[in-house]
Amino acid sequence: MEIVILDGYAENPGDLSWAGLEALGELTVHDRTAPEDIAGRIGGAEIVFVNKVAITEETMNACPNIRYIGVLATGYNAIDVAAAKKRGIKVTNIPIYGTMAVAQFAIALLLEICHHVGEHARAVSNGDWTNSPDWSFWNYPLIELSGKTLGIIGFGRIGVATAKIAAALGLRILANDEFINEEARQYGEYVDLDTLLSESDIISLHCPLLPSTQGIVNRETIAKMKDGVILINTSRGGLIVEQDVADALNSGKIFAAGLDVVSVEPIKADNVLLSARNCIITPHIAWAPVESRARLMDTAVSNLKAFLDGKPVNVVNN
Repeated sequence: MEIVILDGYAENPGDLSWAGLEALGELTVHDRTAPEDIAGRIGGAEIVFVNKVAITEETMNACPNIRYIGVLATGYNAIDVAAAKKRGIKVTNIPIYGTMAVAQFAIALLLEICHHVGEHARAVSNGDWTNSPDWSFWNYPLIELSGKTLGIIGFGRIGVATAKIAAALGLRILANDEFINEEARQYGEYVDLDTLLSESDIISLHCPLLPSTQGIVNRETIAKMKDGVILINTSRGGLIVEQDVADALNSGKIFAAGLDVVSVEPIKADNVLLSARNCIITPHIAWAPVESRARLMDTAVSNLKAFLDGKPVNVVNN
């Protein structure tokens, strides 16, 4: 059985092993694949793994041997799942692997906004402290979180994990989600979106990108927020209208933003957020600690084993 991975580098740049998949078939791993090379690289393979490479109906028509597409991520919007279902191709994803990693990173972005640890460390290395007339100095406002309110939009696994860490820092937690999880009530107070927007000092996005959440942070919702709010997004870039957020940052309505995702990735040189005031942008790395990627790898192997055993799991196109 031939197994092809079309863009394996992000999952495994060399610090993990593909042995689990190698044990299940003849494995070929490509670090990256350009759109024009997709069909040729799949060839006659039955099993295809991708992260962000798009598998279209046209590709399926050109590669009729495909039986299984494994997405090395949670989101599977790059796959034409309807076309796959029509052809009896199972598509699976990795629903749980980076919960604590992403929650940790959301708090890391928030703490960087509060303390600018990296910038102050660089100031010391540059001699600013050595040449200072004072025993202590800071180049940015320093913020204590205890007693402030964190609003979490999307109160699933990652949202709740973020709430647990935030509560330990003394933050009050408000939550908004389309679905209410009774067990999660102990970690946050469910409120409607307008209440969350108006009462939160910090807003952190942990919801999926759906038609109902596309551009949920926009000119209208920003107007309902507190002046000087902090915005964190480690979920999907499309949750915010980037021009509106940039305008709000530059006006001071939003004090600062910590973003690990943008609408088009890699980020385009003309993205308005690159020149926005008080905007920290990281290159979509919240998911990427080696421990998190190892769990992803283990689940990818388990997903394929289950499919080969005739008992597929984590199927997104049943």
